[in-house]
Amino acid sequence: MKLSEYAQYDAVGLGNLVARGEVSPQELADAARRACAAVNPQINAVIETWQPELSGIASALERGSPLAGVPFLIKDVGVTMAGRKIEFGSRLAQGFTAAADSILMRRFREAGLATLGRTTTPEFAWSGTTESALCGPTRNPWNPARGAGGSSGGAAAAVAAGIVPMAHATDAAGSLGSIRIPSAASGAFGLKPTRGRVSNGPILDEAIHGLAAQLGVSRSVRDSAALLDAACGADAGQPFSIAEPAGSYLAQVGVEPGRLRIGVMAQAWGGQRTSPSILGHLAEAARLCESLGHAVEEAALPLGCSWDAFVHASSVLWAANIAAWIDDMAAATGRKIDLSTLEPQTLAVYRTGHAIRGIEIVRALDQRNAVTRSVAAFFTRYDLLLTPTLPDLAPPIGSYAAGAETMDGHQWTERVMGGSPFTPVFNAAGAPAMSVPLFQDAASGLPVGMQFVAPAGREDALFRMAGQLERGLPWAGRRPTIWAGEA
Repeated sequence: MKLSEYAQYDAVGLGNLVARGEVSPQELADAARRACAAVNPQINAVIETWQPELSGIASALERGSPLAGVPFLIKDVGVTMAGRKIEFGSRLAQGFTAAADSILMRRFREAGLATLGRTTTPEFAWSGTTESALCGPTRNPWNPARGAGGSSGGAAAAVAAGIVPMAHATDAAGSLGSIRIPSAASGAFGLKPTRGRVSNGPILDEAIHGLAAQLGVSRSVRDSAALLDAACGADAGQPFSIAEPAGSYLAQVGVEPGRLRIGVMAQAWGGQRTSPSILGHLAEAARLCESLGHAVEEAALPLGCSWDAFVHASSVLWAANIAAWIDDMAAATGRKIDLSTLEPQTLAVYRTGHAIRGIEIVRALDQRNAVTRSVAAFFTRYDLLLTPTLPDLAPPIGSYAAGAETMDGHQWTERVMGGSPFTPVFNAAGAPAMSVPLFQDAASGLPVGMQFVAPAGREDALFRMAGQLERGLPWAGRRPTIWAGEA
């Protein structure tokens, strides 16, 4: 299969070719690896590739999986694959190998996905850009002088550049928005599911005290819907389960959403102010929604606490978790914890985490509850919330962590969350949220994503809205400067 042909398909499209016998899973895997060899040296999105295990694809085809045989990449954090490295973007974990599949990895296998490599992440996933000391910077396929976002920057860049049509991603770090932030920066579609929709087990229950979710990034809406169909569902021992959807998420993409009440918020609760360019695109998005028949109006979403209190609570939960994470990895690798193994900002977060008292975690969880209740109250008045995903365009490589060596852990969290203030609230609230690549900046050509948020458990509403937007303002034909289909 030629790369020009391979790169034009989304994941469901490639799966259809496999199901009809028009191409083999091995041919697709070979094409994906050639695509990676062609463009990855320019963007540094993929750490390593390998020959995928294809033995389970036949049974996935028999079960009717639309993703059987599709090339896939997993992030270097969040999911474990037996016998493969997981290094968390850190020199501390360099060479560490997973002993067993996580539950999510088992579901990827059951869907017949042909996992063939790992994508980059910032160190321990706690940054809004993907630029680690271990792997170097991941570059934006639209402009390699810019970052690809974080923490799933490798996944988003790989998808945007045509290496694979879809890749695993997590949403907790990268300022609490790590699927949506890189999707917006790199021109991909990304949806963060409801808390508890996708298992973090068996090692974790509520990852990062409930702030974390996993799914993926894709070029088409239907690919993310098919991936959620494959990934969703509780497992034995999970602390709670949420109602299963009435039908498949994939089927929702083609269903008209009806007339929705959409609240629009142009400025976040704190952090960076929205740039004039992004405000202009938000107004375009609001007009597009109105033209599709929705009731659109400006709205305020009370946070439930002050922005500073929310950031501090998030910092407490993150720092405590990351400190334990680092201690465990140091014990496993036998390496010391200092600047020879950790970046300055990560070491600062680690030290802050060790100083946190138990009562601070209780208070932080109280703030999480206040935010969750306030967001839920908002959705008694509106069906969806529309905001920019990011307040500005993707920043230049090397600019994000400037001055980090002088910060403590709380100050680094303020930097991270302040740079993407629209996304983290919905990690705390556990609500589903998506970034939709609706626009391109006229001056720079960089992608601009818009965030839509729904009440907890209503991914179906988001997929219906996303499908309508994709039909109304298609983005499939846009191509970045670095594109495997032209290699």
